[in-house]
Amino acid sequence: MKILLTGATGYIAQRLLPVLLEQGHQVYCVVRDRSRFDLGKFQSNGNLSAIEADLLDADLDKKLPAEIDIAYYMVHSLNVSGKFESLEQTVAHNFVNYVNQSSVRQVIYLGGITNAAQLSRHLSSRSNVEKILSAANKPLTTLRAGIIVGSGSSSFEIIRDLVEKLPVMVAPRWLKTRTQPIAIKNVIEFLTAVMGDEYCYGKSFDIYGPDILTYKQMLLSFAEVRKLKRTIITLPVMTPRLSSYWLYFVTSTSYTLAQNLVESMKVDVVARENSLAERYNIHLLSYKEAINIAFDRIEQNLVLSTWKDALGLSMQKLNNAKLIQVPKYGVFNDKKFRKTDNPDLALERIFSIGGFTGWYYANWLWEFRGLLDKLFGGVGLKRGRKNQQLLNVGDPVDFWRVIYADRKERRLLLYAEMKLPGEAWLEFNIKEGVVHQTATFRPHGLAGRLYWYVVLPFHYFIFNGMIRKIAG
Repeated sequence: MKILLTGATGYIAQRLLPVLLEQGHQVYCVVRDRSRFDLGKFQSNGNLSAIEADLLDADLDKKLPAEIDIAYYMVHSLNVSGKFESLEQTVAHNFVNYVNQSSVRQVIYLGGITNAAQLSRHLSSRSNVEKILSAANKPLTTLRAGIIVGSGSSSFEIIRDLVEKLPVMVAPRWLKTRTQPIAIKNVIEFLTAVMGDEYCYGKSFDIYGPDILTYKQMLLSFAEVRKLKRTIITLPVMTPRLSSYWLYFVTSTSYTLAQNLVESMKVDVVARENSLAERYNIHLLSYKEAINIAFDRIEQNLVLSTWKDALGLSMQKLNNAKLIQVPKYGVFNDKKFRKTDNPDLALERIFSIGGFTGWYYANWLWEFRGLLDKLFGGVGLKRGRKNQQLLNVGDPVDFWRVIYADRKERRLLLYAEMKLPGEAWLEFNIKEGVVHQTATFRPHGLAGRLYWYVVLPFHYFIFNGMIRKIAG
């Protein structure tokens, strides 16, 4: 079948895509920036196409293929601040206009469980999106999920950060809220099983795991699986704002995501039972089973996607193709070069930078810069990287984003997502046995120029030490 996949660079879609290709479907991935979409992982598969389109554009029917059998609507804005409701509403209306003029036989939407009397803003918005999509003249199948547990999911990574970093937690009262987590493996099984099944046309189903747990029970169960002893004390006086800051500084999440998660965590997310799992013979994994599977993938470096793959707010309107062209005028540069006796080893060090490896020199200064970034609302260093051995375009590396990565060309280009009074690039390449390392900063006004001169002494030590370690 011909399948349209929106939100193709997102966490769920990146897990769904290889399964659809394995099943032999022709998949059209909708992306805002084609240069960020890594086709290299599927080079041998001729059934994959990437279509560059912005779902905020009203003329989607002119950009997306009309001959489509199944359309997956995988667009969410949990990591977007401000009036995200109007944004999600506009995108849903545009998508309906496209669907109505296409040959789509079924729209599949992954929403949120909305059974509580009072819903958070995000759950209300997802419910509203479902209503908009159901107004199309093509049948809609909605799968509603709560907490999704899998390597790289926002929920999994936040719980992991809390449990592994804090032996004693002083936590908000929302830890008593109930939820019904589901393993990412089961989510993908449901998303593919309902495809083309007329029984599901025009219907919505809650999808869920076998365990109903409070957030406190989820944290303690996680600790039990990891063989850690943890104590949790809940405080009834911690406000939503304080709760958001607590999550933001302790975990790798952004403040916007922390804020939206805290609001959603105040609402019970418990599913209505149905027989969908029995219909498709899907074995529902328990919460502890899902955790063990997630860590198996982490330990084998097989994490396919993470919630951090989504661009930071500062980069959402930027195009990779433009960022690859590092500016030459109106910028400050710090250029270093050093001969290496082992270019292959130097290349491995370059492509292993960040995350657990660190930055090879004065890591405590990098960590201090990450803390400053957090204090000013940035992403900080805690995002790490998805895979410690592989780097692809669009991957996060601490507070950088990979713009270009090619081992054959021996070149790696990073773009800064930290809070800065300007724009910054960090480039590594190896030519004729010489490692070249270039930091480029384009200042925004006087503040940007002052910033460069303030950090210049630190750059001298950090960048000299870094290239010395890389070159060996």
